[in-house]
Amino acid sequence: MSDRYDPRYDPRAPDEEKPRPFSDLPPPPPDHVPQGDAYDWYTRGVELLESGDAAAAVQVLGHTVTSEPESRMAREALARAQFDMGMYPEARENFSWIISINPADDYAQFGLGLAATKLGDLTAAVEHLALAAAMRPDIAYYSTALRGARAALTASRR
Repeated sequence: MSDRYDPRYDPRAPDEEKPRPFSDLPPPPPDHVPQGDAYDWYTRGVELLESGDAAAAVQVLGHTVTSEPESRMAREALARAQFDMGMYPEARENFSWIISINPADDYAQFGLGLAATKLGDLTAAVEHLALAAAMRPDIAYYSTALRGARAALTASRR
């Protein structure tokens, strides 16, 4: 709890100015941009994502990508946050954008494969997961995801 004085919650306030609950207050303006520059937003967004607050990370990283649309680093972090939020079409779009710039990005191939799996596009999932696993055979979870997608694709064809 904050020690700062808030007149809306002062029991000594006159009756005509009863304190209002926060739920009755107007929302912040939609065009509110966080303080700092794009790198500050990126750093804060990654911190939020790593601490498990994907919803807040999507908001902050969205500002980063709007400010720096060509930043692969920002797009990857945003795609990760979107994936964690269940925003699979949006994550797929951002991972696809990264691959269009750098097809050899194994993590983007992996992320695109996972997003495609969640969207039920198992053929695309297997394709991208196979590329990721071939690029980085030392990363076991790439191969594990590929086996799972291949099994799901085989089962869906029966």
